[in-house]
Amino acid sequence: MYGEKVKSKFSSYKQHLSCSDDLVTTYEQTRAGFVALALERNVRATPHIVQARILKMEASKANKPAELLDMVRIQNGLLTAAGISDKALNHLNDKDKNEAINNLIENFLAPAGSNFVEELVFRFLLTRGDTLGGSMRNIGGSLAQYKLTQSIIASLRLADRKYSWLHNENHEWVKMGEDDTRIAEQVKGLTWKNNQQDRLLMYNLKVPIIGNNVDLCLLNTTMGGSLKNALDDEKKYIALGELKGGIDPAGADEHWKTASKSLERIRKGFGKMNQNPHIFFIGAAIENKMANEIWEELQKGILSNAANLNDNVQIDSICGWLINL
Repeated sequence: MYGEKVKSKFSSYKQHLSCSDDLVTTYEQTRAGFVALALERNVRATPHIVQARILKMEASKANKPAELLDMVRIQNGLLTAAGISDKALNHLNDKDKNEAINNLIENFLAPAGSNFVEELVFRFLLTRGDTLGGSMRNIGGSLAQYKLTQSIIASLRLADRKYSWLHNENHEWVKMGEDDTRIAEQVKGLTWKNNQQDRLLMYNLKVPIIGNNVDLCLLNTTMGGSLKNALDDEKKYIALGELKGGIDPAGADEHWKTASKSLERIRKGFGKMNQNPHIFFIGAAIENKMANEIWEELQKGILSNAANLNDNVQIDSICGWLINL
């Protein structure tokens, strides 16, 4: 049985890979990845810029900084300019908020004289920039999951398989619609049937067997069952994988080291229970040395499959493999 499984591991990756060089991220792919991140940053920055514009319009109605205190509509904007994050606001009472705004006016806006409105807007954008920077640190992973989900859904549709998807905010299961082109950003999990067997793919789950989160878990269970019971049952796991969406070549080796350690924990954890689920890796930034290591693990059967996220052929192939496990 084990030999048969190893053989299937070898045949799976050879559908889209012929050598380690196929895994390496090209210069053109890296450039396209950075452009995509820049575009996403601009999209995410737009709401903050609109808020800043409205803040400037409202604040311009004041003749002097002290009058801003009475402008109820822009109080949150004033607090942001004072350096208070949205998260911190939940821990402040009205007295604390008034003190923060007064400090802003006395120490920064009043000294700016007739330019106090510009000073206010600059400080507002400074805080919002930190907020944007925080959200962008995880954007690579979000875009990677979004792209992978799009391909999985496309593969299911082409295979004429009905599916349901789990909404990542309200945690409700939604049946396949006529047009699901816009749902990929909202998906926490997907479920379908393969030869009458239930399949459940979940993102970023803590696997009790190893005590750590795993980016992708494919289980033999249904959305109607108990997820906790399924996660506790080592025999329910069909495949587990790591997804690294960072495109910066400078961080490629570090991403692979992190993923490799995670995959090794999976192998050891399930090995202790005499289980051998499929293990796979998908990455956006793959350098030569890293590609050689991945290829070696594929050839030895340590990894079941691998793909470069930037290569549509590879991603479509590995998604086809996943939905047919």
